[in-house]
Amino acid sequence: RLTSAPVLTIPDPSRSFTIFSDASKQGLGCVLMQDGQVIAYASRLLKPHEQNYPTHDLELAAVVHALKIWRHYLYGGRCEIFTDHKSLQYIFTQKELNMRQRRWLELVKDYDCSIQYHPGKVNVIADALSRKVRGDFTYVVTQQSPLIQEFARMQIQAVDALFTAISGSVSASVSAMQLQPTLRERIRREQASNEFIRVMDAK
Repeated sequence: RLTSAPVLTIPDPSRSFTIFSDASKQGLGCVLMQDGQVIAYASRLLKPHEQNYPTHDLELAAVVHALKIWRHYLYGGRCEIFTDHKSLQYIFTQKELNMRQRRWLELVKDYDCSIQYHPGKVNVIADALSRKVRGDFTYVVTQQSPLIQEFARMQIQAVDALFTAISGSVSASVSAMQLQPTLRERIRREQASNEFIRVMDAK
């Protein structure tokens, strides 16, 4: 199963959100929470050019990644972002920023959010997500029946859990989603192997 209660909860747009983000030399990881309950997890591997980023930029990239993918939850609301990189607390007041940092900061300013320091040893879930090296993308979303049915229609399935992250009262097994071919791709593949269609195409 992609999700199972009580690991994930449905968000309340009238309340503030909390994000825990982290970055490593492998990837970016973040957790969206509300009132101590997990709403969603997300992570991705670093792109080749991002592997040359300094630590400060990687940690800021993790924050930007979270704001982008959860924009539909966060835009117009209040959120607190926790990172284990202390200098990010002062990103809004730093005078010397490179062009990449300036561009990202403009995006961050679109949100009603604050960035606070959180020790890495406490932020184990986001840390584990950022260090996930198998697969290209992990995104575990809130358990909602219509969404689960849509996943089934699209033939999206979750492989075995890769790891379990535990932080205080929050315990979650994070699985990678394996995307199966879409209907259009399956039709194209079947047509390519059909002798009659190959003959017709040749004409």
